[in-house]
Amino acid sequence: MDSRPPHILAIDQGTTSSRALIVDALGRVVGEGQQPFRQHYPQPGWVEHDPAEIWQTTQDAIGTALASAGILPRELAAVGIANQRETVAVWDRATGEPLAPAIVWQDRRTAAICQELRDAGQEETMSRLTGLKLDPYFSGTKLAWLLRNDPGLRRRAEAGEVAAGTIDSWLIWNLTGGKRHVTDYTNASRTLLFNIRRGRWDDDLLGILGVPRVMLPLPQPSQSLFGTTSADVLGATLPIMGVAGDQQAALFGQGGFTPGVAKNTYGTGCFLLANSGRTAVASTAGLLTSIGAGAGERGPEYVLEGSVFVAGALVQWLRDELRLVNRSDEIEGLAASVPDSDGVAVVPAFTGLGAPDWDPHARGAILGLTRGTTAAHIARAALEAIALSSTELLSAMNTALPQPITELRVDGGAARNNLLMQMQADFAGIPVLRPRNIETTAMGAAYLAGLGVGIWESRDEVASLVIHDRIFEPRMGGYDRRERLAWWRRAVGRSLDWAAH
Repeated sequence: MDSRPPHILAIDQGTTSSRALIVDALGRVVGEGQQPFRQHYPQPGWVEHDPAEIWQTTQDAIGTALASAGILPRELAAVGIANQRETVAVWDRATGEPLAPAIVWQDRRTAAICQELRDAGQEETMSRLTGLKLDPYFSGTKLAWLLRNDPGLRRRAEAGEVAAGTIDSWLIWNLTGGKRHVTDYTNASRTLLFNIRRGRWDDDLLGILGVPRVMLPLPQPSQSLFGTTSADVLGATLPIMGVAGDQQAALFGQGGFTPGVAKNTYGTGCFLLANSGRTAVASTAGLLTSIGAGAGERGPEYVLEGSVFVAGALVQWLRDELRLVNRSDEIEGLAASVPDSDGVAVVPAFTGLGAPDWDPHARGAILGLTRGTTAAHIARAALEAIALSSTELLSAMNTALPQPITELRVDGGAARNNLLMQMQADFAGIPVLRPRNIETTAMGAAYLAGLGVGIWESRDEVASLVIHDRIFEPRMGGYDRRERLAWWRRAVGRSLDWAAH
């Protein structure tokens, strides 16, 4: 009999790849696998995935992770899942075959439906019940679009022949051999169909969007039994004990269990989340309210969220279009070669601005150029833009939360940039904590599942597993900080409403 300590399979199904980690009882990653999959752009503004390819790459990633860890499926204790949020799939309940391409969270095809609902006076109701903005970003209008554009699909959906769900639901359906059609509260709370205060699908919202309840999965807490894997599929019968949308999973993986702690993921964009406790706080600055991964028997748990649309994508633009660097990781050295940006400001409003401005007509700008401006000044201003944008979101959160944020925990690829992290601490005026393992999304899924099967006894024990690689303390004084934020606000003001005329 194998005497090794138990291991968790953590699946992280993302926007461009499917990943799997094998995590041991000490919170260490002992095996991993990753498989990219194709992005489909059939029309401008449309983004689609093939659900079958998502499932196949997930299986491939699991196989690679198990092989690299040197363990068999039967040696696993449980499965946890984190997933790209808002992306929706529809499939045949009898055969499990996808009935349409998955519509990805980035897809903008439902802008006209959103405007139609605004014109009908539905925006305030939907925002009040869901904590979200009426935007194509979210899943509900995507389902409405599919049902409107395929009358046959609607007839079958109303007859109970169609299953729909976010990608967690699709993976659980396949992992359980089609036996379980479920989702978790965090993913449900990103659909525009879920009442976040009552914790259930809302009949008024379903009616507004014309989505039959019968096609939707059963919602349940992130830390609960979602079903058991089919031995025919995974090679073992294992409990699926933890499921959460990627950003809530990352907050959980960072140990962000209490108010006063926020996490920021530095990826293509930045996703800033803070735990607001058992109260669904409303923001006047356009931040979003969703359900957190800790909601369950102890009662509700809510998170406040803000997004910077362009973060790592700004560095990619400097690399690919301006050719200031050959590799993204070279940006730190270039920016550090000058002591400051010499008055240059970069506002990366390539696709408009989110909170606090919510201006789709804003466009990118480089301001303050002189004959002495160099590539290094622009590079430094770009990193400052990422940190300053996130600082504005932190400030907006502090006006809504019952207590201010006292520390920021960071993850994502750009969190490896020491200069950027020091800028973030300086502008925010709070410590920035970077974990040794920045794969916090998958770790959040692992911790949820491990708590469910008793590998870890408490959240305190999970928090003790998060080891910080470095803590960046703020060095900038309060006066200088206020001056820089006012200067940044002036630069942003130059970009607003640019494309409206």
